[in-house]
Parts: sequence; C-alpha cells; structure tokens
Amino acid sequence: MTGSALAQNQQRGEELFKKLESSFNNPIITDKYTADPAALVHDGRVYLYVGHDQAPENEERYIMDEWLLYSSDDMVNWKEHPVPLKPTDFDWAIHSAWAAEVVEKDGKFYWFVTAEHNDSKPGKAIGVAVADSPAGPWKDAIGKALITNDMTTQTDISWDDIDPTVFIDDDGTPYLYWGNRVCKYVKLKDNMIEMDGPIHTVNLPKFTEAPYIHKRGDWYYLSYAYDFPEKIAYAMSKSITGPWEFKGILNEVAGNSNTNHQSIIEFEGKWYFIYHNGSIPTHGSSYHRSVCVDRLYYNEDGSIKRIVMTSEGIQPE
Repeated sequence: MTGSALAQNQQRGEELFKKLESSFNNPIITDKYTADPAALVHDGRVYLYVGHDQAPENEERYIMDEWLLYSSDDMVNWKEHPVPLKPTDFDWAIHSAWAAEVVEKDGKFYWFVTAEHNDSKPGKAIGVAVADSPAGPWKDAIGKALITNDMTTQTDISWDDIDPTVFIDDDGTPYLYWGNRVCKYVKLKDNMIEMDGPIHTVNLPKFTEAPYIHKRGDWYYLSYAYDFPEKIAYAMSKSITGPWEFKGILNEVAGNSNTNHQSIIEFEGKWYFIYHNGSIPTHGSSYHRSVCVDRLYYNEDGSIKRIVMTSEGIQPE
C-alpha cells in the first residue's frame, strides 16, 4: 500500500472515530463531576438531583459542598438549573453533600439528604428539605436532622446513616430506607418528616450502601451497592417491608470508580438505569465521578436483565 493510500485510510479512520465519538452520550454531564444520581419524573420531565465532586484534580478524597439539579424531557438533552441546595442551608449541617433523593407527596416535594452533622451529634445524618416545585426553592422542613448517628447502633462507624431512599406505597404510606454496612428502614408519618415506628434492618448479601426502592407491577425491587469496589445487586419482594429474595448482580463495577450508586425510573413507557462512573478523561476517578444513563429491561418473570453500560447511552429517536 502506498503512502498516500495509508494516509487516506488513516484519515477515514479518524473521521469514523469522530463520528462515533459524537454519538457518545455517556456521561450525560461533562463540564462538572457529578455523582449519586436520584431521578424524579414529574409532569413529563425528568429531574436529576446529583452530588457535585469538587476535589482538586490531584486529590483523592470526597469534597462535596453542594447538590446540583438537571432536567430533561427526552433523556438526551439536559438543562442545568441554578444550584438548588447546600449542606449549609441546614442549620445543623456543616458539609458533605452526599447521596440524596427527592419524592413528591400531596403536592409537596421532599428532598431527603445526607450531610455531616455539627459537633452536637457528630457523624453523617439524614435531613429533609421541602419545596412546592421540583426545582425549589428549598427550605429545611424540620429544623433538625431526621436521622442522626446516635440513633442507630448496628455499626461503630460514623457514616452508617447515609444514602436515603423514600418509597411511597400504594396506600400512601411512605417508607425510608438507608444505610452503610447495614440496610435499615422505617415507616414515616404522612407529613414525611417524622418516623412512625421503630427502625428495622434488612439482611442482604454483602450490603455496602445505596439502597434504592422501585416497583413494577406486583414486584418491589430493592437494589443496592454490593461489596467493594461496588457492584449493584438487587432483591425482589411482594411487600415493601419484605421478605426480600436476593436475585443477584444487576450492574458490574462502574469503570474507574470504587462506588456505584443507582436510580431506576420509568419515563414514557421505558425503564432507565441511572448511575455514576469515573470515566471522564483524564481525571475521572472514584472522587471525580460522572453520571450516566442506560436502558433497563425485565425478564418475563419480573427479574431484571443485567445492565449493559455503554458509551452511547440514550440516543435521540
């Protein structure tokens, strides 16, 4: 092959690669490092609440001083909203905008957050903000944390009360799941800001953190971060309170990230798996993460097919 032919082939290869790369929609946000996605579907739009990894590029530690908000009406194009909430918006919190989730009940929106409590009750804690719109403005709904580290004694770590997920059952009863190393849950009162009964635990294989509840048909699904580095596994039940039957791995270790955190939603008749990895060149890492979206599919028996993580992500129709 002549030199000119080689050059032409190289040029064609580069053009093909650029064309393919232009169709890569994962990660969905590339100008900031984002993590711990939580999605809410409301009025034909998906609202995506994420933490913001802000550590300097050469530092491997979690620095997260704010939550961010994006929204989309097609799962492809995402609009960034003004910074909606920070740990310092809670009088009791001092830092760490860790995993959170927003749910709607009776026309109000409740944002359950993880943050570091001040010295009066040191350790990670769970609080609640409230708003009349999924985009805010938000305010502390209680004036204190809902769950503090001294309320749970299953572990001797200070970060076992993290990663809240709230599911409102068909009868309108809300349940809060959360935890690190031990999965816990409690029924909430209708006002969404008080516990309604004792705290329970769930025995799940190699539970690490990031519980998430969703429902399809008669089945409840409890997915969670499994082992470390984290994969996502899941269990199924016919009741929000179990018993839960372990079904196996759902998502493998998400490239270049020790953690794995998921949100599962149905939007316009399709199911989506939202997660983070550390894939943005060149500083993507366990402390510089990026949110991605891929499709989720079910088997005929209701179990979930293994997630296929892609660079292409969700494509325009």
